[in-house]
Amino acid sequence: MESVATDSDTSGEKDRPGRAGRSSGTGTRRPRRVRMTGKERREQLLDIGRTLFAERGFEGTSVEEIAAKAGVSKPVVYEHFGGKEGLYAVVVDREMRRMLDMVTTSLTAGHPRELCEQATFALLDYIEEYTDGFRILVRDSPVAQSTGTFASLISDIATQVEDILGLEFKARGFDPKLAPLYAQALVGMVALTGQWWLDVRKPKKAEVAAHLVNLAWHGLDGLEPKPRLIGHRKS
Repeated sequence: MESVATDSDTSGEKDRPGRAGRSSGTGTRRPRRVRMTGKERREQLLDIGRTLFAERGFEGTSVEEIAAKAGVSKPVVYEHFGGKEGLYAVVVDREMRRMLDMVTTSLTAGHPRELCEQATFALLDYIEEYTDGFRILVRDSPVAQSTGTFASLISDIATQVEDILGLEFKARGFDPKLAPLYAQALVGMVALTGQWWLDVRKPKKAEVAAHLVNLAWHGLDGLEPKPRLIGHRKS
């Protein structure tokens, strides 16, 4: 079990040598440390791990450092997560679920262009609000998560867009079987642009979203039913 040091009764200790500032009549007691519940300690370790993994990556972060920042011993980390790998897996799973939830719950409008805007804003919102989480997700993960990899997460989001594109393709007389390909392309475009914007943060988020949707929408608006290559390479 995790042990948290608390001050015991110090009566009778005031005359002990070496206890500075504890003279009779004027002695002060150090504040008692509040014992965390198991749930609170787990959340604290997740927050600390999330910050360190974002800054230094999985390999650059140690159990010793996580424990030190939490003010606990290494066995406490092992007790809650079984080690660094377990802690990392929980952090990544949480971030993936959060990102996917933000995108899927944002898709409320009926018009395809507005849906495209909503999905774009949701991804950029996540990057802006949960920067540490996004930095962790875009790294190559050394641990298998129940929700998969960042690539599989992007694929999940693309699946949401795929249905929208399929209806749009049908309405325009295009082959709806190509909707998954275009969905991956559109979502991948936003995700990669988000990685770039994460560091530069210019232009402003709304302007970035407007340009992304401009490219996506007007590209779709002028889409050729049977695109052709004009260069010398044909295969």
